[in-house]
Amino acid sequence: MSQLIVRGVPVPSFGYGTAWKEERTQELTALALRAGFRAVDTANQRRHYVEAGVGAALGEVLASGAVRRDELFLQTKFTYPRGQDHRLPYDRSAPVGRQVEQSFASSLEHLGTTAIDSYVLHGPTNAHGLTPTDVEVWRAMEAIQASGRARLLGVSNVALDQLRDLVEMAAVPPAVVQNRCYASDGWDREVRAFCREHGILYQGFSLLTANRSELARPAIDAIMQRTGRTRAQLVFRFALQVGMMPLTGTSSLDHMREDLAALDFELAPPDVEAIETIGESA
Repeated sequence: MSQLIVRGVPVPSFGYGTAWKEERTQELTALALRAGFRAVDTANQRRHYVEAGVGAALGEVLASGAVRRDELFLQTKFTYPRGQDHRLPYDRSAPVGRQVEQSFASSLEHLGTTAIDSYVLHGPTNAHGLTPTDVEVWRAMEAIQASGRARLLGVSNVALDQLRDLVEMAAVPPAVVQNRCYASDGWDREVRAFCREHGILYQGFSLLTANRSELARPAIDAIMQRTGRTRAQLVFRFALQVGMMPLTGTSSLDHMREDLAALDFELAPPDVEAIETIGESA
């Protein structure tokens, strides 16, 4: 798989997301790795992820010799209590910096590794602006990065104003942004532009599920017919060509293979433009 270089760290250009897999997490993560994915995204948030299942899959595939650890890009997240259920990976009564450390230590144990390639704040406290708690969490993440246990830091579910503030206050600025990506919002155009300007890797998720109506439009059908590619392949190829790292969470081996085939062709500039602006048409 082709790779990007982010702050000196190699990052596969396409990622597999492990949310909402529950008891199938180990099976599907192992399937994705065997299909060719080398970047895996998870979170220490039992409400939506089974991080230990991801770790079990990693152990299985690494033990088989099919993949080496140095070929993999592992990304996980710290999630505030409001995003969790009762199965917290930290002491709710502890200071938030300590919660970050507890959650991170739990992630290392779940994933069976001594270092995480990308550690992500799973969304700031509020929809806009940064709170003192966000700053404290980021400082704790910076300490983890300084210890050598996390290679990159990032933030997800972030608005442009928050990202600007974070870059300004951080001693270690974010290297990764992961957002849900809506065609109706120009595929998060303003945040992507800021990321490009500041050397931040933009990861897009829900590229298909958040844009069903836009992707059903005749303009997309026409590109499919002309290129012989699937709807998903067009969206993932578009994402790659505009500098985005797409994430897929498919549970189908056939779709995993089809999605990865987006790495093997290019869209013509007019087709990229058509998809970029598909949310602007009625």
